Amino acid sequence: MDPIDRAAFVNACHDAFSLASHSAVAKAWNNESACAGMTVGGLAHHLLAQASSVVRALDTPPTTEAPIALLDHYARADWVKAGPDDEANLSIRHAADESATDGHATVLAQAARALAHLPEVLAAPRSPDCIHIPWQGWSLTTDDFLVTRSMEIVVHSDDLAASVGLPLPEFPDNIVEHVVHLLAGVSLRRHGQEAIVRGLSRPQRAPSSISAF
Repeated sequence: MDPIDRAAFVNACHDAFSLASHSAVAKAWNNESACAGMTVGGLAHHLLAQASSVVRALDTPPTTEAPIALLDHYARADWVKAGPDDEANLSIRHAADESATDGHATVLAQAARALAHLPEVLAAPRSPDCIHIPWQGWSLTTDDFLVTRSMEIVVHSDDLAASVGLPLPEFPDNIVEHVVHLLAGVSLRRHGQEAIVRGLSRPQRAPSSISAF
């Protein structure tokens, strides 16, 4: 696919911010979200942290380490293979919930500062245009890293919207296309060709799930 549209990525981050800013999110902040074991506040923090992670990554000098392929990133990541109650996923939920304890207004203020800085860091030249991911231990191209963050934004926006009875934001087409392409690729590796072809075209023969995760 063509490189991700960075202006569209900024717009997607603003869409997620608007969703998280809704009064319904504030009112349900300490309730359990659609992600079992995670509060609405923790989920909102995790969603908004995607922009912050891009700012931190792009504020760091480029790595000279060779990047791995995008689908290999998901093949290696512990949380992809782990169950919902395994440590890899428990730690994500617990960290997000803990970070949300300062409340809705504080989390939004932190996210707003990252959003204000995001266009600047995305426009700055990098050579090589690669990012080391310290919590994983490998590197991706900046474009591939933005695809991973886009997936987190779109999927967790759906989780947050479902948690409080709001519609999913209408994200930029370029972002959704990259996310769907990524999810399809991960799903293909997980389930195989037959399952994906039938799941997308033949409901009478479709497997019960072709979920990427």
